[in-house]
Amino acid sequence: MSGDLSGLFVVTLEQAVAAPYLSGRLAEAGARVIKVERPEGDFARQYDQLVHGESAYFVWLNRGKESVCLDLRSEADRRVMEAMLRTADVFIQNLAPGAVERLGFAPDRLRAQNPKLITVSISGYGDEGPYARRKAYDLLVQAESGLSAITGNEHGSARVGVSVCDIACGMTAHQAVLQALIARHATGQGRHIAVSLFHALTDWMNVPYLQYAYGGKTPDRNGLNHPTIAPYGAYACSDGKEILFSIQNEREWVRFCAEVLGDAALATDPRFDGNSHRVAHRDALDAIILEVFARDDRAAVSARLEAAGIANGAVSSMEDLARHPQNRFVEVGTPSGPVRLLAPGATADGKVPEFGAVPALDAHGAQIRREFASADVS
Repeated sequence: MSGDLSGLFVVTLEQAVAAPYLSGRLAEAGARVIKVERPEGDFARQYDQLVHGESAYFVWLNRGKESVCLDLRSEADRRVMEAMLRTADVFIQNLAPGAVERLGFAPDRLRAQNPKLITVSISGYGDEGPYARRKAYDLLVQAESGLSAITGNEHGSARVGVSVCDIACGMTAHQAVLQALIARHATGQGRHIAVSLFHALTDWMNVPYLQYAYGGKTPDRNGLNHPTIAPYGAYACSDGKEILFSIQNEREWVRFCAEVLGDAALATDPRFDGNSHRVAHRDALDAIILEVFARDDRAAVSARLEAAGIANGAVSSMEDLARHPQNRFVEVGTPSGPVRLLAPGATADGKVPEFGAVPALDAHGAQIRREFASADVS
């Protein structure tokens, strides 16, 4: 898996999260990825210094890349960039709207001189429409896309705890690039791909959108409770830790009452003898569940749920996650030493790929300049 894209050459003029996510996944698969940074570097390098001096976001997204600092207003540096793009397979950029064109690297021009090139532009709101020139960041798009309206609890909206819009955009772009590479194998021609944070996330919003557009229903903010299934949510145990479990059918409901709550008669209580009734009487049902769960700690409650065949999971803290027995890890080098990260979700033939190091700023600058400075870009 780590060598599947060996021989692919990617040039990326990137910053922050969405574009580095895309190029990082290509690097993981064996592509050569040259990350072009401004002289002061990708500003994600400075998001924090919590990974023994390195930024957590930067370490996660930039393993296996080469870094070169180029000032694209300088003629010498422009020539290096032009030379790379003459032979590149993929060019990625997520500068502010219009910036790449002002620098002279418009995707149409690049593809005219290198027809096999796949160009990728990542933006906040896309290439057309009244918001096309707007800057956008993850939390802004969480709000603008309606995600915030369905996330949180009765006290109000909440931010999703990771950069979900950036990640959705990077994933969407990754899918589109792989599709373009397959098409290019047949046609020999590249293509231009435009992906925006807004459109990537609104695609994910289709279920609540359809519920509203066709059913007139606006989803409630339900915290860690499912809006239309009960019981399906998080409940505190005697040690103050929460467990989340789900009842998906009436067979499970009967087992839950008898084997977990210790009251088989609840299964036929008219308030609870069907999912719609349980949803309508959720407060009364929750009170019963909380009273029972308060007698035992989370581990004991989980064991009873497992014995009854009821799906359940801990509401994990970061400490819980760090110690989770199901974790897979990978180790990567960084300028300040090795870092152990949670592994990507996919394995191939049971193996987790190995990854290259996270580059220091301009770590490969001299080598890249020597390689491309003498190329003919006339």
